[in-house]
Amino acid sequence: MRPLWKGSVSFGLVNIPVRLFAATEQKSVHFRYLHEPCRTPVEYRKFCPTCNREVSMEEIVKGYEYEKGRFVVLEESDFARIPAETTRSMAIVDFVRSEEVDPIYYDRSYFLAPAETGEKAFHLLLQAMAEAGMVAIVRIVLRSRQALGVLRVYGDTLALETMFYPDEVRSTAELPAWNRDQKVQENELQMARQLIENLTAPFSPEKYTDEYRRALLEIIEGKIKGEEVVVAPSPERGEVVDLVEALKASVEATRRAARKEAGRGRRQKASAGAS
Repeated sequence: MRPLWKGSVSFGLVNIPVRLFAATEQKSVHFRYLHEPCRTPVEYRKFCPTCNREVSMEEIVKGYEYEKGRFVVLEESDFARIPAETTRSMAIVDFVRSEEVDPIYYDRSYFLAPAETGEKAFHLLLQAMAEAGMVAIVRIVLRSRQALGVLRVYGDTLALETMFYPDEVRSTAELPAWNRDQKVQENELQMARQLIENLTAPFSPEKYTDEYRRALLEIIEGKIKGEEVVVAPSPERGEVVDLVEALKASVEATRRAARKEAGRGRRQKASAGAS
């Protein structure tokens, strides 16, 4: 992997040289827009309506629209005026417990690796944070934007989760009004608790797959091979059922699934023992 950023973690008076790498990648199926009559990919051009012509990247500058239709232009020299230590330093502001940070603040994930001269200091910070059970709140400039982040232990390295600032998280007061005074019966609550208990399992991310992407790729593969694609019909919407009955049915279904899974496990063990 190629580093996206090189700098240092500022830990008190200690500066730890590090490199930043993308921790995730999107695997969504991407499409190109085609012109329907001729199937030619549609082009997206940078076009100036005043000069009535296409423009090259060399002719484009960055403008901030402070009022509708009014801009100030920022040159590269303006960005260069930002102190270098600010743009190349990940400053630890506070240490907090991870459960204090609501996941709604998380934006993107990155891995950190030490530079050649920072391995010992990097390992020291990693081990100290692991033993303390703490995460670090940091400030870092990425892509010309100062970001807030959480530095945390991830396996045998450190990970950075960039964060939204508080004023970037919308208030729940903006949601449409709904009746929050619904009365829940004790038997309904008991069934819901039972359903949660039956569905409780250790978190194993490898068991979760993108079923939509898999089905979409199968359709695409079928079209490539010239096969006829058969789409399963959507289930018809049934009548609204009683909440308790629906919960009972869900609880029983999860019980049956658990018994089936347990039976499969016993058969596999028996087969392994026989071999």
